[in-house]
Amino acid sequence: MASLTVYNRAGKEVGTYDIEPTDLAPRINKQLLHDVVVMYQSNLRLGTAKTKSRGEVAGSTKKMYRQKGTGNARAGSRRSGIRRGGGHIFAKRPRDWTYRLPRKAVQLATRMALASKLKDGQITLIDDLAFDAPKTKDMAVILKALKLYGGSLLVATAEHDVNVYKSARNIDRVTVSPVAGLTALAVLQPTRLLLTKAALDALKTRAKKKAD
Repeated sequence: MASLTVYNRAGKEVGTYDIEPTDLAPRINKQLLHDVVVMYQSNLRLGTAKTKSRGEVAGSTKKMYRQKGTGNARAGSRRSGIRRGGGHIFAKRPRDWTYRLPRKAVQLATRMALASKLKDGQITLIDDLAFDAPKTKDMAVILKALKLYGGSLLVATAEHDVNVYKSARNIDRVTVSPVAGLTALAVLQPTRLLLTKAALDALKTRAKKKAD
C-alpha cells in the first residue's frame, strides 16, 4: 500500500494517507485518455471561421474576354478562385465541432487521469484548506509553504468553496475545482494537483461506487 504525505497549511507533515492508483481506476488506458482529452479540446473550438466563395465576393460575373482567338488562356469571371480578389475555391463554412463520448467512458477517463497523477507522484495532499474570507495573499503563502507556487496547479476541494476559489483565481496558472467538476483534461493539463483530504476521500468513494 502506497502512502501520501499529508501536509498542513504551514507545509509541515502531519500524517500519511494510504491509497493506491487502483483505488481510483483499475488500470490506465492511454488511448481512452487521449480520446477524451481530444473530445474536450474539440468542444472548445468555436467553429465560426468563414470565407467567401466565388458566389459571394463582389465583382461582375461577365466573362472577361472571348474564349478563343486572343492568345490568352481561357478565363471566366473575375470572381474565379485562381484570380486575386476572387472567391475561395473551397470556402470555409461555420460548423459545430462538438461531440460526445459515452458518459461512463468520460467518467472513467477522469479517474484514470487522477490515478496517473498519483502514480507519477504529482499529487500533494493537505489536511484542510478553508478561509474565513477570500484572501489571495493567504493562499499564496500556503502554496509557497507547500512548494507549489509558480507552476501550473489544480486545487481540488470536496465541495464548491467560494472563499478558496476567490483566493486562488488571481494567482497565475492556478485553477480551483470541486471534485464533482473534475475532468480528464482539467486533471492532466496542470503539472501538479493539490487535494484536500476530504476531496481525496470523496474521490475514493466515487470510484468505489462505480466499481461496485
